[in-house]
Amino acid sequence: MCGIAGAAWTADAAPLSPATLERMISAIAHRGPDDSGTYFSGEGRGAALGFRRLSIIDLSTGHQPLANEDESVWIVFNGEIYNYRELRADLEARGHRFRTNTDTECIVHLYEDLGPDCVQRLRGMFAFAIWDDRRKRLLLARDRPGKKPLFYRLDRGQLTFASELKSLLLVPNAPRRLNRRAIDSYLCYQYVPYPDCILEGYHKLPPAHVALFENCRLEVRRYWRPPYESGARFQRAHSDPNSGTLKTCPTTAADWQRELRRTLTEAVRLRMRSDVPLGAFLSGGIDSTIITGLMQEQSDRPVHTFSIGFPIKEFDERSYAREAANHLGTEHHELVVTPNALEILPKLIWHYDEPFADSSAIPTMYLSEMTRRHVTVALSGDGGDELFAGYTRYLAVKLASRFDRLPGPLRRLITSKLWQRLPSGAGHRSLLRRGKRFLAALGETPEKRYLRWIGIFEESLRRELYRPEFAAELGEFDAGDFLMQAYAECPSRDFITRTTCADVLTYLPCDILTKVDIASMAFSLECRSPFLDQEVMELAARMPIELKLCGKQGKQILLDTFADLLPPSIQRRSKMGFGVPLANWFRGELQPFLRDVLFDSRTLSRGLFEPSAVHRLFDEHVQSKNDHSHRLWALLCLELWQRMFLDPVEPPASCPSGNLLSF
Repeated sequence: MCGIAGAAWTADAAPLSPATLERMISAIAHRGPDDSGTYFSGEGRGAALGFRRLSIIDLSTGHQPLANEDESVWIVFNGEIYNYRELRADLEARGHRFRTNTDTECIVHLYEDLGPDCVQRLRGMFAFAIWDDRRKRLLLARDRPGKKPLFYRLDRGQLTFASELKSLLLVPNAPRRLNRRAIDSYLCYQYVPYPDCILEGYHKLPPAHVALFENCRLEVRRYWRPPYESGARFQRAHSDPNSGTLKTCPTTAADWQRELRRTLTEAVRLRMRSDVPLGAFLSGGIDSTIITGLMQEQSDRPVHTFSIGFPIKEFDERSYAREAANHLGTEHHELVVTPNALEILPKLIWHYDEPFADSSAIPTMYLSEMTRRHVTVALSGDGGDELFAGYTRYLAVKLASRFDRLPGPLRRLITSKLWQRLPSGAGHRSLLRRGKRFLAALGETPEKRYLRWIGIFEESLRRELYRPEFAAELGEFDAGDFLMQAYAECPSRDFITRTTCADVLTYLPCDILTKVDIASMAFSLECRSPFLDQEVMELAARMPIELKLCGKQGKQILLDTFADLLPPSIQRRSKMGFGVPLANWFRGELQPFLRDVLFDSRTLSRGLFEPSAVHRLFDEHVQSKNDHSHRLWALLCLELWQRMFLDPVEPPASCPSGNLLSF
């Protein structure tokens, strides 16, 4: 796992200087503390590649940038290619000569044979840049689910790229203009969706995309889609005995289970390839327990497992993690932490580059820090909820679909605004609060309804929050289009499957995978996710929803397939969010800090939000009239990000320390 940065430029554009490249890769040294390297091409149209290495495979000869035999093709690569041994055997049979034992060199030789289509053969997580010196072409690529990040900026013939936005901000005269539309999206989703960035002129390469910069042109194109639609075609074909299409899909529940067990076991096996110690995150949930169990089946010694706990019972999963560890026979490590927001916030804001309002990033950073003391690689259960319908909100989607079939008068009664006058309860997880959100959205189309359920600030609240000038700048922009476009990817399946597909394309890469990548790499820890193996993802995409969501039980096929790995109590337990007590913090120890930041003259002078609207959110929360904790957290993170990255004359090249109010 590594950090990459660099640039390519046309003949009449400014080249990147060695000093600038060194600054860019130094800013991401946490992604690769073991080694660094640079490459510069010749005169005229050229490129510069920079690299920071976290040594995982081939510890002695894995230096980058790395070239092919005649040094006409160079690469910097962040990630892991899990099928590199199989690829190497084929490449050597075709006459390629290898100088290292790394997965990186396989990509270079694949590119020689296949060009940009080399990504089709890669099974893994990756973000890389290849400079083809003969063609004067730069290729950028990102893995299918979007585990590894890649930012870029094109300006007057110079294309700069990096694993993290902070590197691009260190290019001389790099602009830092706030992207107003990105703020609207951020307050909607709690993250800035790809391909946009919080700053104008900067972009994120979307998952499953490549970008080619050649002959002064930048072309971005997609190379993979999860095959949800082919699953629909198979189900239609299977109902027609005369159809011979897509016969490779399993046809019975037992067939699906056998194929799932085989595919996920293989994904775990490939991710256990490492020349450094590895372990697993173990929360005691279904997904992490299955991954750990499959690791233990393939290991001749106890797997190291890691979990953290909190003094507040509602947020403490240690007892389940301990039970899973005992059941599987792992060597378990746990740590009780008292999350200190004021202590971790500077690190959180700096590492995440853009405003990021998923508060579970806090425990994820604590878990990563603890895990890195023992191992360099950790496997996780990320992706299980989206692929196998594990979130409780999918039950709401199922229930709402029944509502849509009711007579019109009854639907109007159920959605009456009278229900909204009931008190919501003080907690974010209050049943009454959830019930009101559910009822309020029933009158919408199914897609818009889901957007209201998952959004932090729904559209009406955002419009109340914005000052007129800010709202005018947004014009007709609709942040909901990002989710609607994801729904359009899967038009033919049932609505629950369409919703899981939308989450795989949006929430998974932009929230979950961003959160884990940044938190783990902040401590130079590599995190691998077997559920996000392309073979597992494609199998899950084709799978009928009835195997995933059965009655009120999500992940039914995981429970049926891996029952031997799951203690009975874990099979029966309700899903627990991995979070922190924001609501309590903002009514208690963090209330003065929150007030000082949100109502400071510097905050109010930005001209984004109506002070009265922010005051209303604050007052309703601290008086326990409503739970606005996640909205207040989003506003707090946005303001602190602006103080750290916009207000200084120069953006910070390293994580600042000191009083947050002094930023």
